[in-house]
Amino acid sequence: MTYFLSGGSKSGKSMLAQKIAKALPAPHYYLATLRPTDAEDRAIVARHLQERDGWGFTTLECECGILSALELAPENGTFLLDSVTALLANEMFRPDGSVDRTAGDRLANDLVRFSQLAQSVVFVADFVFSDGRDYGALTEDYRSALGHIGVKLAQACGNVAELSASIPIWYKGGWQP
Repeated sequence: MTYFLSGGSKSGKSMLAQKIAKALPAPHYYLATLRPTDAEDRAIVARHLQERDGWGFTTLECECGILSALELAPENGTFLLDSVTALLANEMFRPDGSVDRTAGDRLANDLVRFSQLAQSVVFVADFVFSDGRDYGALTEDYRSALGHIGVKLAQACGNVAELSASIPIWYKGGWQP
């Protein structure tokens, strides 16, 4: 089973993703993609750890090279990747300050391949396209790459939803608790 969930900040996408992932076959892996760089990032990590406490997820740190997560997992199972947004940022904006403008295409292909190899996977991404503001070329390249990845995941996944106020709007497939 494959799921792609997208939504704005605090839309409920992470919690729904956890519920869906736990309903899928064990073992359950949480792919931690956020590279914390400031207090806000550390707060997000702490909140997600608290929300997952007692759920039985094994956390695998995977800031780059998503296909390597399949090797890190002791056995195939259900993978919760939260978030595609952070993973793209890590792939595109390198710690040495360089920018990989090809990261979006490569990551889109890797995520589709991951969805084919994993027993089950739930992808979570942020919806960052509705404010109508011009951010400059580099940020627009990032947003464009994230949009491209979203299209590829929506095509590849059997279940696709956008969340707002913790309410999923299913565009493809669905899920019932």
